[in-house]
Amino acid sequence: MSSAAEMSLVHGPPGYRPNVGLRYLFIDFNAYFAAVEQHDHPGLFGRPVVVAPLASESSGAIAVSYEARAFGIRRGTPIREARRLCPGLAVMPARHDRYVAVHKQLMDEIGRHLPLVKVYSIDEAAFRLSRSEEHPRAALVVARAIKRGIAENVGPALRASIGLAPSRLLAKLAAERNKPDGLTVLEIADLPRRLAGMPLEEIPGVGPGVAARLARAGVHDFPALWRLQPKQARAIWGSVQGERFWYALHGYEVDEPETKKSMIGHSRVLSREHERPCEARVVGRALLLKAASRLRHYGLHARALTLAVRLRPVGRWEGARRFPPTQDSFSFLRVFDALWAAFLDEARCGRGAPAPRCGGVTVYLHDLAAEGAAELAQLDLFAPSDPAADRRARLWATIDRINADLEHKFERLGGGSKTGEKRRRYVTLARQQGLDLDYLGAKIAFSRVPEEAEFLY
Repeated sequence: MSSAAEMSLVHGPPGYRPNVGLRYLFIDFNAYFAAVEQHDHPGLFGRPVVVAPLASESSGAIAVSYEARAFGIRRGTPIREARRLCPGLAVMPARHDRYVAVHKQLMDEIGRHLPLVKVYSIDEAAFRLSRSEEHPRAALVVARAIKRGIAENVGPALRASIGLAPSRLLAKLAAERNKPDGLTVLEIADLPRRLAGMPLEEIPGVGPGVAARLARAGVHDFPALWRLQPKQARAIWGSVQGERFWYALHGYEVDEPETKKSMIGHSRVLSREHERPCEARVVGRALLLKAASRLRHYGLHARALTLAVRLRPVGRWEGARRFPPTQDSFSFLRVFDALWAAFLDEARCGRGAPAPRCGGVTVYLHDLAAEGAAELAQLDLFAPSDPAADRRARLWATIDRINADLEHKFERLGGGSKTGEKRRRYVTLARQQGLDLDYLGAKIAFSRVPEEAEFLY
């Protein structure tokens, strides 16, 4: 290898800094939702537990404890099937506000030891090791202190796997190595040997499309991926992201760009009581109002709405409509009703056909633009004044403030309460009253942690 090439590998281009020692601790909480239920209900500790989106036998598991996995239960397993596989199974309805509250406690505890770099999801985060902690022996002392602090100060049910490595990507791969409750050091000198058997699709940044392009380039395993050069990775990925991936994989310090919201949405698995179209429509409208409230909270406007309905026993319908950029919930509801009518027309497949049975509803607002964005400002120049629109904007701003009254509605989020009393909703659509919508909107995607206020709108 030429000296120039050697310099490229050692130092990288501007903006990429090589890490010689262990600079990152990545923590991955094992079966997190189920672990929180075991933490809050000591009688479940050590027992098989699954978390379901709602108290219904027709739903599927969204979290599975390791004790339940031993019976062959996985995420997505129908609850009826899970009970058949494990007669002693505990099925707990999801309590996402509680999971966020415990997440905050865990981050505070780990923050006593190390500075937080980034929260990746409700159960994953990266922390920075200092220069004095980058040697494996010192890094392991810190990691064990964190595990001990979690067990003693938060709870022993909340087990975590920890990875220690020069980059965040490698630290995450290390954390995946020895679940549950693992602790793994991964140094550059260990590679590619230590990860030789890892399927490429399990590496963050290698999705199905990239995996297919890697295969066409003759890259089928981790050692072959490791042998690529930065420019080769860039060509395979088709963007600079491939080169950034290469440097992170080889232990370099790579700044991760901030991601922009591309959509805001919510979904709900429907119980048998809500599978009729008239009831499913009410849930869908409530989901939409929740998404619209979040849209305004983030100062965004939407230009498209998508509705998807999962049918029972099988089938799916999806439709979308575009419209001028808006934050107005009434406008969104009109679009939703038009989409719902189209769904019913297609699902019934003719006059006299039985009404469809709905197993789930998803709504999301997309093609987003921030307030003050150039395209919105340009539209405002040519839009006539609309007093009614201004009144609606003030109305929804007032409703959002009422529903986000933290002083009166936030008592049980993060204060250590494990169950608490049900919260009152101050402003709802009248038709929603009486429905079990406690965890309607703040469903946690594994790629983000909801803000506390999202549970209060």
